[in-house]
Amino acid sequence: MNFSDIKKILVIKLRHIGDVLLAVPVFRALRENFSDAQIAALVNSGTDEVLTGNPLIDEIIVFDRAIKNLLPIKRYLKEIKFLREIRAKGFDMTVDLTGGDRAAIVSFLSGARYRLAVNPGNEGFIGKRYLYTHLADIDKQRHMVLQNLDIVRQFGITTDNTGVDFFIPEEAKLRVKRIFEEHNIKDNDIVIHVHPTSRWLFKCWKDEYMADVIGWLIDRGMKVVVTSASDKREMDKAKRILSLVSELQTPNSELINLCGKTTIKELAVISEAADLFLGVDSAPMHIAAALGTPVIALFGPTGEDWIPYGKDHIVISKEMPCKPCKKGMCEGIQLRECLIAIKPEDVKEAVLKILNLKN
Repeated sequence: MNFSDIKKILVIKLRHIGDVLLAVPVFRALRENFSDAQIAALVNSGTDEVLTGNPLIDEIIVFDRAIKNLLPIKRYLKEIKFLREIRAKGFDMTVDLTGGDRAAIVSFLSGARYRLAVNPGNEGFIGKRYLYTHLADIDKQRHMVLQNLDIVRQFGITTDNTGVDFFIPEEAKLRVKRIFEEHNIKDNDIVIHVHPTSRWLFKCWKDEYMADVIGWLIDRGMKVVVTSASDKREMDKAKRILSLVSELQTPNSELINLCGKTTIKELAVISEAADLFLGVDSAPMHIAAALGTPVIALFGPTGEDWIPYGKDHIVISKEMPCKPCKKGMCEGIQLRECLIAIKPEDVKEAVLKILNLKN
């Protein structure tokens, strides 16, 4: 399909960190097909760091999610101001990778002549589909990277390179290098990056099982770097896991606790330096995969369209008739049967396989 006179493009991804990262190949497809166009990304506050430094993107526009907490009149005025700012930028094309109602309104009110999105069907408000000029039908069984790409591919905007890029500034590398030196991590050490938490706690593994595996890694002489977000719930969970590790063995220098102490970029440096990433379905899992680090991912209620993208990763998941789960944290269920079914021995076997070690 021919698109004429495309000078400015807006890609809308108002989701979470991992979702934004997996949209990177769409920016590459747009850049390869509209090499002279200015390409902007519209993302939620707190997710923009996964795109900073990417040469495919000329501008990152951040939507402040705190607007949602304002009083109605203040929120309305802020929303109107934001929409006017978007319209004033004069975009010729929008690509909505979000699927939500807000993104549909932003896309339409931007004034862009071409507005691409997934066919919403019966989802969202009445008449939503008419806010777009091009609607794509996608296969929701495919990986999210490919689902994103299909939104533009169906209209002739393609790329042969579906890789996910993540760019790290030099200052982040230097800080992690100093941390590694402080903890006597040497080049010949086997380093395992463990990120046991997720912003969605129902995706997390049993604390006792994670502690068992961390202790086992330390017993085998590996350096284990444990990270988590600074969110209180994630910190509390990580603290409990580490306390269980301490109960299993005497704490030593093989365990480096960086929970809540790193930026996204610094966390990425740790993953890049590690021989292996171990964690649950989370943004750090996707970052590690994007950097080419082998990943062992524990998947409970989430669908296979969110598994780590790329080769040499191992996804440990148990078949259940109720998967993928749609209940989230409903009914007070905090630990799913599908996660309890994954045992420490499953993870240890995967570690040995990836690192090519003997039991």
